[in-house]
Amino acid sequence: MPTYDYVCPENGRALSVFHAMSERIATWGELCDRASVDVGETDRTSPVERQIGTGHVLPPRSGKSLGIGGGGCCSGQSCNC
Repeated sequence: MPTYDYVCPENGRALSVFHAMSERIATWGELCDRASVDVGETDRTSPVERQIGTGHVLPPRSGKSLGIGGGGCCSGQSCNC
């Protein structure tokens, strides 16, 4: 399943999540739900932007071990993602 990087212009935060190519994430609330991250003080309806050039394909189940979804890759370890 491909991973995608999104940024929220309102709060400046970026998150990486994996989802089907046909799925579209449009708001901060949708992104946080997918990434299992608290929305914090940012309005759930704030728009997010998918970053160009993303869409890395990971083997099944590998995203969890790489820390994808929590706002970064590899939990501080060195990798090529």
